[in-house]
Amino acid sequence: DDWKVDLAYSCSQKGLSCPPGLGPFSMGPRAEQKLANRQGKVPNWYLDVSLLNQYWGSDRVYHHTAPVNMNFGMREALRLIAEEGLETVWTRHRANAERLWAGLERLGLELHVPDALRLPTLTTVRIPEGVDGKAFSLHLLNKHGIEVGGGLGALAGKVWRIGLMGYNSRAENVDLLLNLLEQELPAFRTAAPVAACAAA
Repeated sequence: DDWKVDLAYSCSQKGLSCPPGLGPFSMGPRAEQKLANRQGKVPNWYLDVSLLNQYWGSDRVYHHTAPVNMNFGMREALRLIAEEGLETVWTRHRANAERLWAGLERLGLELHVPDALRLPTLTTVRIPEGVDGKAFSLHLLNKHGIEVGGGLGALAGKVWRIGLMGYNSRAENVDLLLNLLEQELPAFRTAAPVAACAAA
């Protein structure tokens, strides 16, 4: 409300630490008015938000089967955030991201996104030349239960994506990953690059 946002939507996973499956959203008075003044009918019944609006304090038309278990999960996730405090959650995410960034740079790894544009929830690090990035990601997953995503689109095979979101954003998780990168990444280097061989 303070930001004067008319419509905000999110997802239940990522920073909220809830399983995927819900798409919570909030509408301000101007968005509700625009919806009420809509001239044409919504072409997709399932996406008709005006039907969902009727769930609040008025007679309603059945719209969908509610994902009750997911709602309980969301309630618990929000309870944990409220218990910790929203500002504290934000501070924790920022502190752990900075801990990760500093550790990656200390190991000689290059961060893909400039400092001013980085998000505290997702860090993109360039896969070093001569390293089989996919093999190392699979190693982390199969041996240590740590999932590090690969690049998408033009960055496929060029970067790793490291998520620090929600409950997962913990200093001990950052330290564990940094230790594994330091101790086990060297074994995944392939033969020396051609340029290095020529220089030798």
